[in-house]
Amino acid sequence: MRHILVDYARTRQTAKRGGGTRPISLEEAALVTQERAAELVAFDDALKELEALSKRQSRVVELRYFGGLSVEETATVLEVSPETVMRDWSMAKTWLHRALRPAIEV
Repeated sequence: MRHILVDYARTRQTAKRGGGTRPISLEEAALVTQERAAELVAFDDALKELEALSKRQSRVVELRYFGGLSVEETATVLEVSPETVMRDWSMAKTWLHRALRPAIEV
């Protein structure tokens, strides 16, 4: 799901107004608007950087944010305790917030 959304955001960001567009459903339009496309691409780039630092924290973000899994479900998938997922989730959110702040404020 992450890759689909990011690819779509990159396409929207680079396409000229009206050029090469395709009809999309209302649900797709709600997910990635023109304004959110740059944020989603920046988020994907930051998530890749986080993966280089901590693969498990990056995986926790993918499962929780893109997959919609609960803490317990994420813990089961990763075969760790729910407490470990919560620690990773907290640290990853803090790291991503700091990594994205300059990109969002520009």
